Amino acid sequence: MPNNRIDELRKLIEYHNHKYYVLDAPEIADHDYDMLLRELEDLEAAHPELVTADSPTQRVGGDVSAQFTPVAHAVPLQSLQDLFDENELQSWLNGVLAKQPDAQFIVEPKIDGLSVALSYEDGVFVRGATRGNGQVGEDVTANLRTIKSFPLRLNEPATLTVRGEVYLPTQAFVQLVNEQQNLGTKTFKNPRNAAAGALRQKDPAITAQRKLSMFCFGILHSSGLAYENDEQALATMRQLGLRVIEHKLCPCIEDVLQEVQRIGTARKNLPFDIDGAVIAVNQHDIRQRMGSTSKFPRWAAAFKYPPEERETTVLGVEVTVGRTGVLTPTALLEPVLLAGSTVARATLHNQEQINEKKIHIGARVLLRKAGDVIPEIVRVVQAASDEIYRLPTECPSCGTTVTPDGAALRCENFTQCPAQLLRRLSHFCSRAAMNIEGLSEAILHKLVEARLLQGVADLYALQPAQLASLDGLGEKSAQNLCAAIASSKAQDPARLLFALGLRHVGEDAAKLLLREYRTIDALTQADDVTKIHGIGIAVADSLRDFFSQPANLHLLTQLRELGLNMTTTLPAQTGGALAGKTFVITGTLPTLGRKEAAALIEQHGGRVSSSVSAKTGYLLAGEAAGSKLTKAQTLGVAIINETELLQLF
Repeated sequence: MPNNRIDELRKLIEYHNHKYYVLDAPEIADHDYDMLLRELEDLEAAHPELVTADSPTQRVGGDVSAQFTPVAHAVPLQSLQDLFDENELQSWLNGVLAKQPDAQFIVEPKIDGLSVALSYEDGVFVRGATRGNGQVGEDVTANLRTIKSFPLRLNEPATLTVRGEVYLPTQAFVQLVNEQQNLGTKTFKNPRNAAAGALRQKDPAITAQRKLSMFCFGILHSSGLAYENDEQALATMRQLGLRVIEHKLCPCIEDVLQEVQRIGTARKNLPFDIDGAVIAVNQHDIRQRMGSTSKFPRWAAAFKYPPEERETTVLGVEVTVGRTGVLTPTALLEPVLLAGSTVARATLHNQEQINEKKIHIGARVLLRKAGDVIPEIVRVVQAASDEIYRLPTECPSCGTTVTPDGAALRCENFTQCPAQLLRRLSHFCSRAAMNIEGLSEAILHKLVEARLLQGVADLYALQPAQLASLDGLGEKSAQNLCAAIASSKAQDPARLLFALGLRHVGEDAAKLLLREYRTIDALTQADDVTKIHGIGIAVADSLRDFFSQPANLHLLTQLRELGLNMTTTLPAQTGGALAGKTFVITGTLPTLGRKEAAALIEQHGGRVSSSVSAKTGYLLAGEAAGSKLTKAQTLGVAIINETELLQLF
C-alpha cells in the first residue's frame, strides 16, 4: 500500500535529516538520501491526498540548534529543486524558457558545505548566521570571523547581506582525518560533515584550527547598490572584496548542458568537494516574475552528479593487527584514478562484509569513495573465482591462533604479539590514559625499531641519551620527554588500568573499579567485581583473564617497583545526593565540559556510564545529543539538562 511506504520513507528521511543537519553525523551517502526523497516526492505526486504538512517534502532545510542564538532571516534561505539526469535538466530548462523566453542562465559549481548569510553594515561585518531551517538560523558570527577567505571590512561602506557556502578544502580534510587516525579518535566521514562541526563549535579557537574557507554566490538584500542581474551582482560582490564562486553566463540550453558537463568532468581536480551544479536564471526581474514555491525558487535548480565510480582489480589482501588484537583486512587494488586521487587500497572491514560482497583476489570490482573521500568496494562486477577470500586462522604477526569475537577475528597474544605492541604503547601514552605529552607514535615507532621498547614498563627505564640518539630528537627534546614520562608515574591508577588496554575496560569502568577497591593490588584479588553497579560480566571476564596471566602480574610488579602510583585518590562512591544513581552524558552542555560534569556527579556519589541501558537513572543531555537520547526516550530513562543536574545536588 502506498500509504505504508510513504510513512516508512518519511520516518527514514526525518531520521537522516536529524543525523545530517543537527548532529552533523550522516549515515548514508548524499545520493542515497536523494533517492529516498525522490521516491517520496513521486509517491506524494501520485497520491496528493496523502501529503501532510509535516512531510519532509514540505520542509526547506535542517533544524536550528539551541546551542547558538536564533537569527531570523530577512530573506528566506531556500533550498533548490534537484535534477538527477540530463533529461530532467532539459525538461526544467524548457519549462523556464516556455514561460520566460528571454531568460539566460548562470551556471556554477554546487559546493558541498554549509550555507550561511553574512550581514555587513556600512562595510563592516556585523553578523553571520547558518541557514538553519531557511527561516531561522544560528548566530555563528564569532566562528565565521576565524575564516580568512572573506573580509571583515568591505572595500566600500556598503550595507548588504550575502549568501555564502562554508567548506573545508580537500587538503585540509585529509590532514584532519590523518590526525584523527593517528590519535585513534573517530574520523569525519566527509568534508561537509567536518565543516559543519567546525562552524558550530562553542570555542572559536577550535574553528580556527580547522582551516575553513568560503565562497559567496548571491546578494540576499542590499541598500544603495545597483545591479539588475546575477552577473552584475557577482561583479559587485567581487568589487567589494568578497570571494565569489566561479560561474559562467549561458545564453542558451546548449551552453548550459555543456557547462554542467564541464564542471562534472573537472570536479575531480577541484580543491573542494562539490555535489552538483547550480543553474539559475540570470535576470532578477524574471526571477521576481517566476517567484518561488514554499520550498524552493522556480528560477533555480541543482543538477546532482552521481557518485564517481571506477572498476579495478583486487590484487591481494593485507591483514593488519590492531591494539586489541583485531585483524583488519585491506584490499590491495590495481591503482585507479578516482575522485581526484589515485586509489590502491580499500578497507574490507571483516569476514562478514567480504562474504556479503563475495570479494576474492582477482575479482573486478566497482570502487567509489564514501563521501568522495574514503575508498570502498561497492560490489564485484566480474568474478575470477568461486573462492571468496578467507581471513587467516593465525595472527599474521605472531602466529597465534585467532579467535572469533562477533564479526571480528582477534589475536589473544596480548603481551607478545609484535603488531599489537606499537598500538598498545601509543594507547598507553595517550591523553586519556597516562597522558605522556610529546611521545608521539612516530617516536614510539623509532624506539620499537631500535629495540629500546618491548613493553610499557620499558618506557620508565628510558634515558635521555637513548632518546637523543634517535633521528630528529635533540638533547632538550629528549630531556623533556623523560620528564614527561617521569611525571606520568603520579597519574591515578584508574588511568593506569585504562592505559593497560584491557578489553571492555574503558575510562568509566576503570574509575568504578578503583573507587571500590582503592588499589591495583586489591583489584587483582577481587572475587566478584559485578557487585559494583555498572560493572558487567564482560568487564569481569576481561579482568579475570588479564590477572590470571603471570606475565601481566609481573608487569604490574615492574610498574610498582618503577614508582607508578597504585593507590587512587578518587573519592569512594558512598553517600552523597546522587548515591546509587547512574548517569550517561551526551551532547554539548551550556557551561560544563563532559569531564567536569562527570567529576561533579562522582563527587556527589553518582556514577557515570558510557552507554544507556534500562538501569540508567538519568541521561544528562546537551545539544546534538544523538542516538543516546533516542535510546533513553525508548527506554523511558529520565532526561535532564545541566540546570536540572545542578538542582539534584
